[in-house]
Amino acid sequence: MTAGRGAGNLAALAGFAALVAAAPWLLPNDYYLSTLILAFLNAMIVIGLNLLLGYAGQISLGHGAFYGLAAYTTAVLTAAHGWPVGAGCAAGVALTAAVAYLISIPTLKLAGNSLAMATLGFGLIVHIVFNEAIAITGGPSGFVGIPRLALFGRVFESDLEYYFLVGGVLVLLAWAALNLIDSRVGRAMRAIHTSERAAEAVGIDITGAKRFIFVLSAAYAGLAGVLYAHYLCFVAPSSFGFHFSVTLIVMVVLGGMASVWGAVAGAVFLTVLPEFLRAFEDVETLLYGAILVLCVVFVPQGIAGGASRLGRALLARLGAARRPHAP
Repeated sequence: MTAGRGAGNLAALAGFAALVAAAPWLLPNDYYLSTLILAFLNAMIVIGLNLLLGYAGQISLGHGAFYGLAAYTTAVLTAAHGWPVGAGCAAGVALTAAVAYLISIPTLKLAGNSLAMATLGFGLIVHIVFNEAIAITGGPSGFVGIPRLALFGRVFESDLEYYFLVGGVLVLLAWAALNLIDSRVGRAMRAIHTSERAAEAVGIDITGAKRFIFVLSAAYAGLAGVLYAHYLCFVAPSSFGFHFSVTLIVMVVLGGMASVWGAVAGAVFLTVLPEFLRAFEDVETLLYGAILVLCVVFVPQGIAGGASRLGRALLARLGAARRPHAP
């Protein structure tokens, strides 16, 4: 990581951490705090998916399944088998990463639409298992009785405590992603996205790099999944279906491809937006679709790209205003 970019990343990270810390005191009630917790969980998944899609150029329509697999794993182990919550969470993330590794062996030989269809098939299979394995998962009715998150003897009972935990984890994951992007692995990902043949010609291990980022992306989703399960204390197949996987892709595109902060912005925007549209019960879906279309048309580079372009324009105008005019 270069000194200038590293300093910029640290400044942005510090600003984001300060915003996360201040947000609870600016919200009118705990309902909005709960919405932000869910937004941050989605942001964790989208950061990992953006590493895979935005930087490495690999499409996945199965990240909803990874999210659900981790959630169900820790739910079953802790509620039905009496495992400690920490061990259940670790098992959920580990199993998700292991399944992603096994899935990557055949699927990452594909590319483009074929890869998307393969990961879509995986997601549909997992969703069917969630619905049909009633003795284990509870079936369509869901799985209840999941204990609250407890780490090192501390139980996270209140939404405020859980918010700061999830916010802190999100900041750490964003920091890890920013460092990865500016590392040798990150440069390899961008090279693969540009041209796999050219990347292979300069000695990059194409298969190894794609597999690593696929597994890491799934692990991000798995970590969000275990935190989700122990926050709501209830999981159901409807939360991890095809629609959710597509929504994650939309969050990546709307927030801004190849941008960690775009991933966060897209996830928060599309999680919070439906809550504000609930007042328009009759036309909620219509307004939601119209807003997405307008964002894509007028901000094609995503929220992050639009914000960056606006910032550059404002700086250019300030610079022009400060320069003395020629006679």
